[in-house]
Amino acid sequence: MRFVYKMKALEFRPKLLDTLRNYNRKSFMTDLMAGVIVGIVALPLAIAFGIASGVTPEKGIITAIVAGLIISVLGGSKVQIGGPTGAFIIIIYGIIQQYGIEGLAIATFMAGIFLVLFGLLHLGTIIKYIPYPIVVGFTSGIAVTIFTTQIKDLFGLQLTSVPADFIEKWIVYIQNMNTTDMWTAIIGIASVVVIAITPRFSKKIPGSLIAIILMTVVALLLKNFAGVSSIETIGDRFSISSELPEAHVPAMTWETIKQLVSPAITIAILGAIESLLSATVADGVIGDHHDSNTELIAQGVANLASPLFGGIPATGAIARTMTNINNGGRTPIAGIIHAGVLLLIFLFLMPLAQYIPMACLAGVLVVVSYGMSGWRSFLALMKNPKSDVTVLIITFLLTIIFDLTVAIEVGLIIACLLFMRRMSETTDVKVISDEIDPNLESELSSGNLEHLTIPQGVEVYEINGPYFFGAGNRFEEIMASFGDRPKVRIIRMRKVPFVDSTGIHNLTNLCIMSKKEGIHIVLSGVNDKVNSQLQKADFYKLIGEENICSHINIALERAKEIIAE
Repeated sequence: MRFVYKMKALEFRPKLLDTLRNYNRKSFMTDLMAGVIVGIVALPLAIAFGIASGVTPEKGIITAIVAGLIISVLGGSKVQIGGPTGAFIIIIYGIIQQYGIEGLAIATFMAGIFLVLFGLLHLGTIIKYIPYPIVVGFTSGIAVTIFTTQIKDLFGLQLTSVPADFIEKWIVYIQNMNTTDMWTAIIGIASVVVIAITPRFSKKIPGSLIAIILMTVVALLLKNFAGVSSIETIGDRFSISSELPEAHVPAMTWETIKQLVSPAITIAILGAIESLLSATVADGVIGDHHDSNTELIAQGVANLASPLFGGIPATGAIARTMTNINNGGRTPIAGIIHAGVLLLIFLFLMPLAQYIPMACLAGVLVVVSYGMSGWRSFLALMKNPKSDVTVLIITFLLTIIFDLTVAIEVGLIIACLLFMRRMSETTDVKVISDEIDPNLESELSSGNLEHLTIPQGVEVYEINGPYFFGAGNRFEEIMASFGDRPKVRIIRMRKVPFVDSTGIHNLTNLCIMSKKEGIHIVLSGVNDKVNSQLQKADFYKLIGEENICSHINIALERAKEIIAE
C-alpha cells in the first residue's frame, strides 16, 4: 500500500518506505545491534524522566515504547530515536501540579494536534531558524532547573515539601543541608562518578545503566547486611506495574482546552525544536537530509498516541539518536527494535525497578542536566554582540526564575522582533543627486551609455531591499528631512523583491501628501511581483499608468514632460 499523503506542495512520506526498498540481512543485523543497545540506554533515562516529571516510572517507559515506535515508523529521519526527554520535565511537572494527570494528557494530546498542523503548514523549515541564543538560553535554563530539582533526592534531604520557586528552593536546600543522609549522598555522588568515567572503559554499555545496576546492588547489600534502611528506592515511593494499560481517551471540556492552550503550544514548540535539532545533527553525521515537515507530523501523531496509554510528551532525543548512529543504526528499523526491546523489559523485568535507589536516578539526571547545559556554547555566546547576549540572558533567567512557558513565549516574541529589526536593516534608501552613472546601472538599456543628468526640480530615491513596514517608515523619515519641495519624485524600485501592506500604505500616503503639495510621483523599475501587488491594491489609479516606467531613463524623460507641463 502506498502510504503517501499530499497536500498542496507537501508530501508526507516516511523515511521507512525509502529504506525498505534495498533492505537486506546485513542492514538488519546492524540495525538489530543498534536497536538493542539504544533500548538499553533508553531504559534508565525513561524511568528517570518519568519520575522527575511527576509521574510513575512505568509511564516514562510506556512513552518511549509508544512514541518511539511511531516516530521511527512515520518520521522524516532515518535514525531519529524518540521518547521522553529532559527538556519536558519542568513543563510536565508544572502542568501536573496545576491540572493533574488528566490535564497533562489533554495538553499532550493538544500538542500533538499542533505538531501535525505545524507539519501540514510547512512550518518545519521555519522552526529551525529560531535564533541560536534563544535555543541555548532556554536549554541551559532547563538544565539548571533539572539539576535544582534533584538536590533533595541526591543528598537525601529530610524535607516534607519543596517550594516550586527556584530561589526559594535553594534557600530551603541551604537551610536543610544538615539533614543530609550520608549513605544516600554516597550512592548519589558515586552514581555521577560511575556515569562520568564509564566512557573511558566502555563505548557500548551506557554509564547510566552500569550505575543503576551497581548502585542497586550496593543499596540491597547495605540494607540486608549492614542494616542501612535510609536509602529510599523507587519501590518506597511508587507501586510498580508491568501491565500494559488500556487505551483511554482523556475527557476534554472547552474550559479545560482554553486553560491548556498555552502549555500545549509550549510542548509543541519545544518538541518541534528539539526533534528538528536532533534530526539536523544526525544528518551531519550520516550525510543524509531529513524531511522536517514529515518529522513534525510523526512527532504530532506520537504525542496524540502517547497520552492514550498514560504516557507523557515525547520528542526526538539527541543522545539516544547519536547512540543509535554510533552503534551502526542507519534505518528506522533500529528505532522500531529499540521500542520492542523496551516493551520486553517492561513486560518481564519491570518489577525489579522497585529496588533502584532514588539517589541513583538523581545522579543520572544530574549528568543529563550537565550535558544539556551547553555551558561552552553559553560562554561562547557571551562574546557575541550585545543584542545576542541580552536575548541569551533574558531567556535563561525567565526559564529558571519563572517557567518554560513564559520563556518560550517571550523568546519567540524577541525572535520576531530581532528578525524584523534585521530585515529592516537589510533595506536602505538612498538619494541620487546630479547624475546617474550608466556603468553601474544594469537597468539601463545597452544603447544609452551616457551619464543621465537629473533635471532641476526632480528628486530620485532608490529603495534597495524589501519594502515593508520598517523600510517604509525610514523612507518617510528620509524624505521629510529634505526642506526643498521638488516638482517630481522618482522612486526607483528595481531592487525591491516584494512589498507588504504597510509598504503599500506608506506609498499611498506619500502620493496623497505629494499631490496636496503639487508634487508628482513616478515609479521606476517595478518588477512583476511588486507590480501585481500594487495593481491589486488599486495603487496605480492614484498616480496614473503613465507614471509607471520600466527604466530610469524613461522615468527621467517622463519627469521632464511633467516639468514642461
